Amino acid sequence: MNKRCIALLGMGHTNLEIARRWIDSPLPDCRLVCISKFGFSTYSGMLPGRLAGQFDAGEMEVRLAPLARRAGAELVLDEVVGLGPEQRTLCFAHRQPLAFDALSIGVGSMPAGWDDFDAPSLVPIKPMQTFVERLEERIGCCGATPRCVIVGGGVAGVEVALCLDARLRGRGPAAPRLAIVTASDQIAEGLSEASRRTLRKVLAGRSIKVVTGLRVAGVDPSGVRDQHGRAEPADVIIWATGAAPPPILSRLGLPTDERGFLATGPTLQSTGGAPIFAVGDAGTVLSDPAPKAGVFAVRQADTLWKNLRAIAAGEAPRAEFDPQAAFLKILNTGQGRALLDYRGFCFHARWCWLLKCWIDRRFIRRYQ
Repeated sequence: MNKRCIALLGMGHTNLEIARRWIDSPLPDCRLVCISKFGFSTYSGMLPGRLAGQFDAGEMEVRLAPLARRAGAELVLDEVVGLGPEQRTLCFAHRQPLAFDALSIGVGSMPAGWDDFDAPSLVPIKPMQTFVERLEERIGCCGATPRCVIVGGGVAGVEVALCLDARLRGRGPAAPRLAIVTASDQIAEGLSEASRRTLRKVLAGRSIKVVTGLRVAGVDPSGVRDQHGRAEPADVIIWATGAAPPPILSRLGLPTDERGFLATGPTLQSTGGAPIFAVGDAGTVLSDPAPKAGVFAVRQADTLWKNLRAIAAGEAPRAEFDPQAAFLKILNTGQGRALLDYRGFCFHARWCWLLKCWIDRRFIRRYQ
């Protein structure tokens, strides 16, 4: 009897956890196929620390080949170029199509607006697997103290700015020249007012400029500008805006929400009805949309696992994802301290950084 094929497209937080659970509890009469463009997965929670020089690359990466071997899974390193939902077939750039019985799509997101401009100075933070290398290549073209602009004033943009400042301060006597540019009227939306005040003080103390109300409409060798001509000079432009769907999602022929992410029900199954799930940033539960944050992707793994087990048993998926209303946020501020934000409480201290390190290392070691 042929085994059912369970395919994981994209090895982000949710699909990584499915592969880990498969090691101890493989689904009966099923084979697992893990699909990625890269041979390793990068843990987003440790990327700012890697930028600040606090971790080396190996500490934040999961090598997929050893993980697949332990799970008895097939690893496909290729780019998916299309999907036949009715035929349940994935098409690849360089290999034969793959027929599947169930598919989980966890390809993440890209920073919004990154592909509207074409300039050598522009460095999007994703794909994370190559971000630090791409950034170093650009900085190397710009002299000792390049002017760096981070486009995006959310939590990710603030973390990148502070950790890049820490990285550059160790390279010479000249102070880094950094600025955060955001279309919003404030930074780090989603955090408490106390946390935002603290972050502004930290940024000011590091001489990191914050430019609000500037929506980038143009990028050129001199920097960024808005439609009114307001400009910010830059040699390096790091694009760290909010989440947008990666181009592959538009080529899959599946229903999407108004932003282009895959539309799902509470079971994380596509609203198109096929045994296809969308997890992490790639999917949106239409009845209860959650922010595009890694903490939700991690928690979705339990729901997905239960529903894959149901499919393997010939049953309909019934487990539903219930996103938590509040969750702990810890931002790396780049000099051995972190900011902790939870239910209105705010702390900026060394112990917050140590707690973040403990949480992150405990998480990533489950897969390494």
